[in-house]
Amino acid sequence: MAYFLGVDTGGTYTDAVILDEAADRVIGSAKSLTTRADLALGIGRAVDAALTEAGVSAAEIALVSLSTTLATNALVEGQGGRVALVFIGFGDSDLERGGLTEALGGDPVIRLAGGHSHAGAEVAPLDLAALEAEANRLGPQVMGFAVASSFATRNPAHEIAARDLIRLVTGRPVTCSHELSANLNGPKRALTAVLNARLIGMIDRLVAACERHLAEVGIHAPLMVVRGDGALISAAMVRERPIETILSGPAASIVGARWLTGEANALVSDIGGTTTDVALLKDGLPEIDPQGARVGGFRTMVEAVAMRTTGLGGDSEVHLLTSGLEGGLRLGPRRLIPVSLMAVDHGPMVHAELDRALSTETAGEFDGRFVLPMGGHAEGLTPREAVLLSRIGRAMPVARAITSRLEVAALERLVARGLVMLSGVTPSDASHVLGRLAAWDGQASEKALRLLGRRRNGRGERFSTDPAQLAQAIIDQLTRQTAECLLEAAFAEDPVFAGEDAAGLARHGLLLAGLRGHRGVVEISARLGVPVVGLGASAPSYYGAVGDLLGCRMILPEHAGVANAIGAVVGQVSQRATGIVTSPAEGRFAAHMPDGVQIFNDRDTALDALEAALRADAEGRARRAGAEDLQVAARRDIREAEIEGKPMFIEGTVSVTASGRPRVAHPVAEDADGPLAQTL
Repeated sequence: MAYFLGVDTGGTYTDAVILDEAADRVIGSAKSLTTRADLALGIGRAVDAALTEAGVSAAEIALVSLSTTLATNALVEGQGGRVALVFIGFGDSDLERGGLTEALGGDPVIRLAGGHSHAGAEVAPLDLAALEAEANRLGPQVMGFAVASSFATRNPAHEIAARDLIRLVTGRPVTCSHELSANLNGPKRALTAVLNARLIGMIDRLVAACERHLAEVGIHAPLMVVRGDGALISAAMVRERPIETILSGPAASIVGARWLTGEANALVSDIGGTTTDVALLKDGLPEIDPQGARVGGFRTMVEAVAMRTTGLGGDSEVHLLTSGLEGGLRLGPRRLIPVSLMAVDHGPMVHAELDRALSTETAGEFDGRFVLPMGGHAEGLTPREAVLLSRIGRAMPVARAITSRLEVAALERLVARGLVMLSGVTPSDASHVLGRLAAWDGQASEKALRLLGRRRNGRGERFSTDPAQLAQAIIDQLTRQTAECLLEAAFAEDPVFAGEDAAGLARHGLLLAGLRGHRGVVEISARLGVPVVGLGASAPSYYGAVGDLLGCRMILPEHAGVANAIGAVVGQVSQRATGIVTSPAEGRFAAHMPDGVQIFNDRDTALDALEAALRADAEGRARRAGAEDLQVAARRDIREAEIEGKPMFIEGTVSVTASGRPRVAHPVAEDADGPLAQTL
């Protein structure tokens, strides 16, 4: 009998489930707060509690699979380590394409001559001397490097040479763009490489924390990680390609939703502490986004489920809008530590500060706001940022940490780097005030909302004098924004509205009137045409009102709060390799192999050779990713043009996919000297 352990590490909670493979059912589950300073603590508490509830010993676990929203959250919140981009053979304007400059956020760029043509021929020699000098200079200031060379997917030689030199000189992790995507569009590949390099430290810490606890309790099963397309990958591979874990948690939730409900056609909406993730199940399967995963405003080249991820969750920052006479509310996209949770670990300090602020009638800019150091790499800070970080040696009120207006921007930069976290009012605090939640310190929530309500609107009046009234307004705003997320996804997936502005349609006055069932000179009705599967620990608390607003069936399955962890252990390992054959001259066919370009005199011979190389590459990567009993499928897409009535070959794309179930640990019989080690 095999037992599988699924773990999902989110921004607020870490979940664990034990799945009985033979019975195909969950036999144990648990939740624990995610411990950012030491992820192993939160993982350990959840895993240990799930094992206890299931009545399963550590030695009986045959497979462990991990999903996470940490990478997704980091991109949505604009966080991550400082990196350097090595940009080879590109022009000045290329940095402005595809959001690359925005993604860099001021991080350094090393511009070098070099690169290749579309046919894979070298355009200019790579300036290795200049690269060595810059790598020596920047190595101590960054946590990693991203390398992108012009037409590297046609010839990766310059990226490989740059990678080898940087590793030799600095010892830092290096991400090459051709390793992440076989598609053209150099700036977009560069952006994907930058984001990957930025996430390496975070995902490495997560995997190491999980491995550390598994070893401590005696679980020796293989550790897998969920990719953004729902497939599994070995922990060793994901450490090199952490970008593939963006949308890992949401992808796992889709797999989990299908397993839990059996629904074939539905919108799946997973609300966490930081984000709300929405995707469409169609005929039992999620769609794969052909343009690559889009997260936090960035369009990457990572293959992932077609998911709309919005910075909206139970721990989203509550903004009071002061424009107009009445003002209003908006939630997200940044996650804060709820004041009620901050008070659990730092109660005396939190309550003393809240009481101090309430003792005066003057509303302070930072009332009810706290800051907590998170540790991590602090390379590349400005002197002002370094001084501020050293001052924040422990949890404290923001007003005590900031000594001048000039330090506000410095604090925001520290937050973006993930070196500190802010605490303030969130929907979780509102739920404590309304009695919907009682997990943390509700009294701290009530005080914080009372302080927030003292802010003034455009009329000069206080937003609210009643914490409960303000709390209900925050929950109502969460309902409205959740409905907007679902409607955007619905319009984006409905073929009738292809090419339309889904966000604009979701907020259009006619639609809103239809949802209210407007009856006047014009009568308008509207509702969502598919059911919604609500996932996440807080879904039962919030999603009933969402279903009422959208006029749809709301499905809240058992184990909805740990659906991601369930999805993590019911998927397959899958690896795909893609390459192209071009025709640089009549009668000559260039096969762009994983290790370089080969020239053939016959089209079909070139395609066959490429397919064979890709098959070996995909099978090798699938086995390294932890798969066994492989199934391999190949596909060819031939582009031709008709010239004078005859077909002319333009380009051929070959894709090979190797997939299989992950290897599991099998206990074997005891020998004369005692139990043998588990084998894979």
